[in-house]
Amino acid sequence: MKNALLKNHWPALLFWAVWAFLWCDWTSFYLLPDVAHWAGFAGLTFLGWLWFFRKIKTVSSGQGRVLLYLSIYVLTWQILILAGGLLGLSALTHWLASVGLLLLFLVGLVLAIHWVDRRARQWQLVASDGSNGKVWNLTNLNAWYFRDSSRKLDQSLWTFVLYTVLFVVLMLLMTNLPGCRELYEMPAGGGEQAQRQKIKIEKVVKKKIVINPFSSIIFNPPPIEDIKLQFQELTKHAYQVGYGQGEGSGFSGGTNRGQVRFIRLEYQGGDWDQDFSGSSDVNMLMEYGIRTGHKVAKKPESRKIAQLKNFPRGKSPPFLYITGQRNLIVSDSEVEILGEYLTDKHGMLFADNGGSAGWGQQFFRLMQRIYPKVKPIRVPLDHPIHTTPNPIPFLPYVAPHGGKDAWGWVVDGRLVAYYHPGDIGDAWADDHAKVKREIWEYCYQLGVNVIFYAHVEYNKWLDTQNQDEK
Repeated sequence: MKNALLKNHWPALLFWAVWAFLWCDWTSFYLLPDVAHWAGFAGLTFLGWLWFFRKIKTVSSGQGRVLLYLSIYVLTWQILILAGGLLGLSALTHWLASVGLLLLFLVGLVLAIHWVDRRARQWQLVASDGSNGKVWNLTNLNAWYFRDSSRKLDQSLWTFVLYTVLFVVLMLLMTNLPGCRELYEMPAGGGEQAQRQKIKIEKVVKKKIVINPFSSIIFNPPPIEDIKLQFQELTKHAYQVGYGQGEGSGFSGGTNRGQVRFIRLEYQGGDWDQDFSGSSDVNMLMEYGIRTGHKVAKKPESRKIAQLKNFPRGKSPPFLYITGQRNLIVSDSEVEILGEYLTDKHGMLFADNGGSAGWGQQFFRLMQRIYPKVKPIRVPLDHPIHTTPNPIPFLPYVAPHGGKDAWGWVVDGRLVAYYHPGDIGDAWADDHAKVKREIWEYCYQLGVNVIFYAHVEYNKWLDTQNQDEK
């Protein structure tokens, strides 16, 4: 029987084995780059559709046709989720995952009930009365746990319950299902914390040569003004932006498909989306990529506090950006989720006062609810978050809505929250809030430092976890 199965269906088994390997690598192993996943899933989906159109004509049974439809549905569903993830369409990816999962559950339930019904008819033909003892078989209407007055109804109800339990258990085991469980991956690479190499650009203008255009002497002059830019190294040490061992700028705990993402935190009661549709977040994200050489996402994102539970430990965002100037309302359950994110998942909050002293006070109260025993401290200019990779000589801000100092909350030797008092997000926008170039330039540098600090601390923690496992 097994030999016949392998002989007759080995192409289909090989097809699904390759698909399963790609799917597991995409969600768990991270051995292959994105292009391999995309090419593999696209090729398998094309072959699946081709096989479907050839096979559907030869299948006569209704159940066989349903299985064919279900197979092509799973292929198409997963490649759409993959495409949404690669394009950064997180909202579409979540919708496809949720709706697709619900549809898969319903189709599977219909197939389960149909199969049980067919088996029940076969048992009736055999005329099994259960005289040899209690009948446990769900497909047999003589099962002892069915009521005499409603055996058929009880069979359907038990089928629904058992199928639902089995489906939920499988989903819990396959918690890496894209869209249902999110993954944050840092870019692979390495580097060491140090002061960046500074470059000074000097403009050298050569002397002008004036020639009589009516001269009989043939002469090939240089351009009237030959400008050459000379780069003068002010420091001699080489520097690679990142942390840990690896090639290129990045992090030893990163992956080939990893990238730095800028995720803004959504909350109730206020204006979490202040300037979200503008240029602030995307400019900061792009500046980070330019100034560090790290691979970054194509655009910024946002997540609700409840959605932080979708990120597993070890694949969670190293930092979240939160801003606003109105009310900051966070429920007790959301406080618990934030505490888990900051402590157990080693995350960090990058808070920016968007325009009022009241918002700053509310953020301080939020941190007190998360860490009742931790007192905020003024973050000095010689702290690593202010010196690496770009040292800043003063704290830059647009307006001192919450004072003129940066505040931090330290847990186990690291900052779990960094509070900027003066609307740093406005300085990142295209018009830079009309502040001086020196101010918005240092605001960019400070933003790079905060994001980099969060990723470095996260990478140190990952290295520690890996060593403990060994």
